[in-house]
Amino acid sequence: MSIEFTLTEAQAELRDTARVFAATHLAPLVEQVRTTPDPYQAALLTRPAHAAAVRAGLLKGMIPEIFGGTMNSGVDAAIVTEELAAVMPDFVAAMAGVMLALTPVYLGGDPEQTRRFLAPFLAGTGSPQAVMALSEPAGSANFAASPPAAGLQTTAVLDGDEWVITGEKQWSANLGGWDGAGPDLMVVACRTPGGVSLIGVERAHVTRENLVVLDTLDMPGLRGHLTQRVRLEQVRVPRHNLIGPEGLGAELTYAAFTASGAAVGLLAVGSMRAAFDIAFRFAKEQTRGGDVPIIGHRPVSDILGDAKGRIEAVRLLSWRALDAVVGGQPGALELALHAKIFGSETAVDVINQLIRVVGVTAYDRNFPLVHHLLDALAYPIFEGGNIGVRRRQLADVLAADGWHPLTASGLK
Repeated sequence: MSIEFTLTEAQAELRDTARVFAATHLAPLVEQVRTTPDPYQAALLTRPAHAAAVRAGLLKGMIPEIFGGTMNSGVDAAIVTEELAAVMPDFVAAMAGVMLALTPVYLGGDPEQTRRFLAPFLAGTGSPQAVMALSEPAGSANFAASPPAAGLQTTAVLDGDEWVITGEKQWSANLGGWDGAGPDLMVVACRTPGGVSLIGVERAHVTRENLVVLDTLDMPGLRGHLTQRVRLEQVRVPRHNLIGPEGLGAELTYAAFTASGAAVGLLAVGSMRAAFDIAFRFAKEQTRGGDVPIIGHRPVSDILGDAKGRIEAVRLLSWRALDAVVGGQPGALELALHAKIFGSETAVDVINQLIRVVGVTAYDRNFPLVHHLLDALAYPIFEGGNIGVRRRQLADVLAADGWHPLTASGLK
């Protein structure tokens, strides 16, 4: 095992490229997205940035090299993700939806499916969207549960050579697409006669009659993440769009959400990093009527010091987790779960502590700090809620036969 904590020249260049992209294409959007009252219009403001990310090759950087992308290590992906998330985590969450949706295709799709489904995301033009349509309005923590439990309510039945899909989906980014006519690819988790399965629905398969946008959620944070509730009404797709064998959907879904767990840890790092910068500058510059900047007071410096240490801890954990997932290393699932659970819950606490440094000024919407808390509040409850999904997964990992406490650390 090789351990190195210094960025290579190529990684430093990647960091700088991502940092410039964020400053150029994301930073000017942040205030507009936060203050646009209509949630659909707020999210639409990010579409040019998505197109710019495609042109810059950032989308290809989320696709492994073996499938035509440029991602060759989890650390490279982590570097870019953190830099973008420090400026606009909602943009990153929406872009990461591509990674989440395409993972089951990599794992379960046949070569023809993989080429067809990935084509829009390798073209280098436009603002293509891929969506993992798992969550439903009634909740999906127990999506794979067998009857008499409700489990998934979306169904797919065969009619000749076509699957006919009916049901409602919610929470996934861009379910309705930019224009309400569907994303380029929607990987739909549904119940088929053979069990929970995944079926690829391409944009050409939907119309405004069979894909209906029922609502656009007005969220307090992450407003650039177009979050909708849609109904699939007898959407017909070819039989060969089934991804993997029928009934393998739950396993493919859990596998897809492994990488997303590590990605949430990086969103947490980005939000904490941005919040820390605001609180630190405030503490260095403000006296609040005293004779020295408030960083000179022990309670303030203690909070800042503790926050910085926890940011560094979550960063190292999340980088390690994403690298392990991309590299297929032992303990990758455990590391991803730690990154999701520890990272998301640490972010909420750290940013709340940083608000105490600033004081009541932070409670003004015109002061940027509180917006980072509103973003971070989503991290423990989305991409598999910590209580309903992720802690249960971690408990299963620890209880599994053969689990060893040093495997994830590489010290076994």
